[in-house]
Amino acid sequence: MTFVQAVILGLVQGLTEFLPISSTAHLRIVPALFDWHLNYNQDIPNDPGAAFTAVIQLGTTLAIVLYFWRDLWNVTRTWFRGIVAKDVRGSHEYRMGWYLILATIPIGILGLVFKHQIETGAHNLWLIASALIVLALVLLVAERVGTRVRGEAQITTTDAVAIGGAQALALIPGVSRSGSTITAGLFRGLDRPTAARFSFLLSIPAVLLSGLYEAYSHAGDRNAPGAGVTIVATIVAFVVGFASIAWLMRYIARHSTMIFIGYRIALGILLIVLLSAGVLHATR
Repeated sequence: MTFVQAVILGLVQGLTEFLPISSTAHLRIVPALFDWHLNYNQDIPNDPGAAFTAVIQLGTTLAIVLYFWRDLWNVTRTWFRGIVAKDVRGSHEYRMGWYLILATIPIGILGLVFKHQIETGAHNLWLIASALIVLALVLLVAERVGTRVRGEAQITTTDAVAIGGAQALALIPGVSRSGSTITAGLFRGLDRPTAARFSFLLSIPAVLLSGLYEAYSHAGDRNAPGAGVTIVATIVAFVVGFASIAWLMRYIARHSTMIFIGYRIALGILLIVLLSAGVLHATR
């Protein structure tokens, strides 16, 4: 991997991590379109790999932490205090701490169980194209039937379980972590900013644990990208990701997700056309 490729992949990660269009899918699609032949992943040479993807996601995770640092500080402080002090256990911040923990469990368990499939066969471009279109249609239904009448203070344990389960679907490239969780939030009657906010906060523990685990697991892997290009991509992802969060939070407060639904369907159809024509190969 060259430094130019690392910068491009960092841009892609930063732009797509928080938009409901799947960053993992784009990190797989972009090298395939340019036929980069990164080669260190011998099974799928155009794929930057699960380890590289997980590590540069730490950059966008840092962007979330800095953007929502006040909320995170209040939730963390209140949750720890609530372990020993009963007077704060009825507060929104204390309950939010438990909601984030509860909603992270499904993706943690399934991520370990299906680790091999995620790193290999799940990056098939046919699967990604299908996931892009299917989630777009489900999000469209959520936009139509969701009442969008509940705010952050009204999030319940049932909401956390439903959204946490939806987040686990993001293990499939093309689904999108923010896409699946925002969709679940809309189905549960949350308004769009609340669904997006909870989605972003929920991504922190899952992405942080995944990135650290993959970095440790592949620390001595000679076929993995070098530390230099990985650091460059991570820094770029952080800067672009921070700007992406700020834009999306303003946008989604005034608009629906229809622009993302249309984009997902168009990209999915384009992939199917390119695969059918032999321009792209599903596993190369």
